[in-house]
Amino acid sequence: MDTQLKRGLLDICVLAAIKTEPSYGYKIIKDVKPYLTISESTLYPILRRLEDGGSLTVQSVEHNGRLRKYYEITALGRNRLIDFAQEWKEVMAIYDYVTRDQNAPADQNVPAAAEGSTDEQE
Repeated sequence: MDTQLKRGLLDICVLAAIKTEPSYGYKIIKDVKPYLTISESTLYPILRRLEDGGSLTVQSVEHNGRLRKYYEITALGRNRLIDFAQEWKEVMAIYDYVTRDQNAPADQNVPAAAEGSTDEQE
């Protein structure tokens, strides 16, 4: 998978994990696990990048005598999720176009207009 595409998808998945309530690193990893595997060494740079970009905020809260960072989505982060949903419709349309007729026999993959056409130019 293209590195930039994967990076963008990871960002969106992290934002989706915190869209309903603030969360902390380990819980985010656990919440996205059914959809993708992400390690702590991957997650924390993503969280820092999202914070630097204004898509989330961080608050340290004491938990069992230690500070735990909670990440909360911002309005900008919510807008990124909305934009992603719209853009994904376009991506799926392109995917459908690219993968159409992949299971058809080779001779059926030729568009009707191309069959018997010549290279004549007017």
